[in-house]
Amino acid sequence: MISAASDISSPVGVIAGGGAMPFAVAESLAARGIAPVLFALRGACDPARVERFRHHWISVGQLGRATKLFRSEGCRDLIFIGTLLRPALSEIRLDWGTIRVLGRVWAAFRGGDDHLLSGIGRILEQDGFRMVGIRDVAPDILMPEGNIARAAPDSAAAADIAKGREVLGALGPFDIGQAVVVIDGHVVAVEDIEGTDGLLTRVARLREAGRIRAKSGRGVLVKAPKSSQDLRFDLPAVGAKTIEGAARAGLAGIAVIAGHTIAADSQAMIAAADRTGLFIQGLSA
Repeated sequence: MISAASDISSPVGVIAGGGAMPFAVAESLAARGIAPVLFALRGACDPARVERFRHHWISVGQLGRATKLFRSEGCRDLIFIGTLLRPALSEIRLDWGTIRVLGRVWAAFRGGDDHLLSGIGRILEQDGFRMVGIRDVAPDILMPEGNIARAAPDSAAAADIAKGREVLGALGPFDIGQAVVVIDGHVVAVEDIEGTDGLLTRVARLREAGRIRAKSGRGVLVKAPKSSQDLRFDLPAVGAKTIEGAARAGLAGIAVIAGHTIAADSQAMIAAADRTGLFIQGLSA
């Protein structure tokens, strides 16, 4: 992807799913003098927090309504951000704008999450909009390179990080997940539909059940974008909740790809890591 950072036009349309990320992006844009307009996805976006910003509500399946709203607000540049539970096609209430491109929408649904988001993005780009990424509109919320907490990985953790990157590189073409837990060279869990929080909960349960024999304070959560991923969509994200989950799972720390991972509330995340003794490492891409 060619960066559009130097050519971002105001206002920017933020297609907002769940979680804190849409609001972190909106705040980053506003701090740099770029007006955000949030297009809040019903059933996903936080209705209380979105009230702080200029916004419209849209539903999945309302491409026609959405594109009219984008144009009425003058939003040439659009970004997808936030969590979204993939709906079944039978749950989508189609408007005419969606029916017009139903074949392309169906093709987008036939694949993993990255395939879905990039497919919808291509439909919008064919309508004259430009899909941009976090690196273009809010680079300040991306993970920097190096260690950002007091603790640092030892040689065993470094080996686990290398193993985790290798595993994620092999899994990437299958659009399965963006995270893996490696403990003393053993791959003990891979992210699936339950997400990173669920992955860490599963590792904690395995420890409690005695299925993981390594002592607490060993092992690493490694996160990375999929190898074939369009980096405008669905970047990995970490935060204080990730650190707390890794601590409950008995890990030594987390390692993520610098510049390709969202870390919106980095101060809270660092504080959680320093409190629990975990490391946070930003890896070179």
